[in-house]
Amino acid sequence: MNPAREVKTERFSRTEGKTPAFVEGEVQKLLGAVETSTHTGLRDRALLGVLAYTFARIGAVVNLKVEDYYPSGKRFLLRFKEKGGKEKELPVHHKLEEPLDQYLKATGLEKEPQSPLFPAALGKTGKLSRRPLVRTDAADMLKRRLKQAGLPAHYSPHSFRATGITNFLENDGTLEAAQRIASHADSRTTKLYDRRGQKVLLEDMERIRY
Repeated sequence: MNPAREVKTERFSRTEGKTPAFVEGEVQKLLGAVETSTHTGLRDRALLGVLAYTFARIGAVVNLKVEDYYPSGKRFLLRFKEKGGKEKELPVHHKLEEPLDQYLKATGLEKEPQSPLFPAALGKTGKLSRRPLVRTDAADMLKRRLKQAGLPAHYSPHSFRATGITNFLENDGTLEAAQRIASHADSRTTKLYDRRGQKVLLEDMERIRY
């Protein structure tokens, strides 16, 4: 008999995730601060744009190939490979198409469909290899770009997920649609990324005036 089986532990539940979300205006400030005179700069702006406008997992973003960005009618799609081998196709936001197109044209990657969409840099040359970035590379790149933009260093690639879902819901997007975009199996997971309640709480607390 397991003596620990009869021990009752305190139940714990969380209504909001711990991942910090960007404050209003910070995502645009971050994207605008990326210099685009080098191939790595163009890559970083495009990669951060994908995180911002799709709130995809960083693992799915760094695994993208050039061929995963493709036209369908008048718009472009991005094809992500998610957890469990599942594929997800998302229409590309119009504000994301331009930095992606500019990046692919300038680097010549548009002619290499089998290459990684976001390859690693060649040292500090400003040029790109054909080796894919890994998640830690992307996280380190974000830290550098946050510092350059004068933004807090506590944000991570996952912060775009919390920010994107909250922004989507604030602009009358439905929880069901947010769940599909985020590739969550359960809507309760999607709700953990919703930071609207935090904003209401802040407004309420500011009503305390001495």
